[in-house]
Amino acid sequence: MSARLLLAASFGLGLLCAQTFEVASIRENPGPSWPVRIGYAASGPRLTLQVWSVEELIQEAFSLKRYGLAMPPGSPTAFYDITAKAEGDGALTREQFKPLLQKLLTDRFRLQFHRETRELPVYAMVAGKGGPKFHESDPEKPEKFYHGVNGRNQYMDFQQATMEMVANGVMGNGIDRPVIDKTGLTGKYDIRLEATPEFRINNNPQPEDLRVFEAIQQQLGLKLEPQQASIEVLVVDRIEKPSAN
Repeated sequence: MSARLLLAASFGLGLLCAQTFEVASIRENPGPSWPVRIGYAASGPRLTLQVWSVEELIQEAFSLKRYGLAMPPGSPTAFYDITAKAEGDGALTREQFKPLLQKLLTDRFRLQFHRETRELPVYAMVAGKGGPKFHESDPEKPEKFYHGVNGRNQYMDFQQATMEMVANGVMGNGIDRPVIDKTGLTGKYDIRLEATPEFRINNNPQPEDLRVFEAIQQQLGLKLEPQQASIEVLVVDRIEKPSAN
């Protein structure tokens, strides 16, 4: 890229990062204790979020996984509905909305934070003794990333999935630590994994329950090994209930 193009690209990025929502309404959602969520809808410069916690808003704004965020004691526990419009009439992508959400959190929730590296317990996702039991996706097949419920179990059914996507999906079964891909597999694969989520097993175990640790070995030929890893964490120093509209 030429110096002129590089300067123009940097200038454009700076404008995007400096942009704020022209108008934003934040209302507390009095929904049930186990709401059906999360609602995300974008149309042109407009963004609508329904039933989002403060933690989820920060994760979205900074592209964080759950384990990459440390909240302070006494953080707001309510859920919020947000309707906002960016400046101008152009359509924004989900990535382009994120710096606007960061500014919203700073201005309206008084967010203050710093980043630090922490040594955390993780599960390393590695290949089992017999090797993987799944195959690379046909490059002609479309992408598919579907999560569903089958009785007491939850499942994911993916086409064109990377191993990082699989590691992230495994964490959805209620595992208590980050899952890090260490399979060494770099392709895109057809994946189906079904397991009983940990919250069901912990609250009301049944003989037919299948923990994700066993399911991933039986169905995918992978293993989850406990390890330690250095993880960058966004540490929230201050967060408040949002200021009035």
